[in-house]
Amino acid sequence: MLVLRVIGLPVAATNYAQAIAWILGRASQADQAYAVEAANTHVAALYRSDPAFHQSLEKFDLITPDGMPLVWSLNAQLPAAEKLVDRVYGPTLMLKTIEATNTEASPFRHFLLGGKQSTLDKLTTRFSSEFPQATIAETYSPPFGIWSEAETESIIQKICNSRANLVWVGLGCPKQEHWIAQNKHRLPPAVYFGIGAAFAFHAGEVKQAPMILQKSGLEWAYRLAMEPRRLFKRYFTYNSLFLYHTLKDKILKR
Repeated sequence: MLVLRVIGLPVAATNYAQAIAWILGRASQADQAYAVEAANTHVAALYRSDPAFHQSLEKFDLITPDGMPLVWSLNAQLPAAEKLVDRVYGPTLMLKTIEATNTEASPFRHFLLGGKQSTLDKLTTRFSSEFPQATIAETYSPPFGIWSEAETESIIQKICNSRANLVWVGLGCPKQEHWIAQNKHRLPPAVYFGIGAAFAFHAGEVKQAPMILQKSGLEWAYRLAMEPRRLFKRYFTYNSLFLYHTLKDKILKR
């Protein structure tokens, strides 16, 4: 799988089918913990500007282009025949991966970590209805705030006991990435996903942007309109940083 740099971040020039094949292949090996991130402009800019986040993402094994600006940056580096036609959007990657394990003889087991218990209950109900043969081994709503070492140990033990090999971590960025990276060496063998807002989307608690806005790279504008107080600073800061570093790198390359 070809990996290219987008403002420094190593992003795989991949599609859903290739990413899911990679994920299920690693999950079936059960030999170590693997980390997967669906990266948007926020993630890329944070990687470039925050040393601690940079260090955490260096421990990730697969980073997919979640945002259209990352797809455009990848396509600028690819020959015409290999250009990507779509992003690998985290929430959709989650659904497609669960769907791929929706078979009677599937060896895959899912663990949902993060969010409120009510959110996890909605997710379990939805997935059980849409993917009745996919195994949701366990869910866990952790306490809010900084976790003690005892809490982290308890979570690791829950994952181990569940025998899950696909672990969806919805703690929000950058907490989920730091937690996966900092504990990767002792996590049970499985593929771990930093999945962000996917839990809230799939539980029906937050509306996703219309497809036309997603395809045109304007999903951020829709979400900003829905949650201006929470998201204004984040989008203004990191979208600006992404654009700045993209232009800077282009100028320096010339």
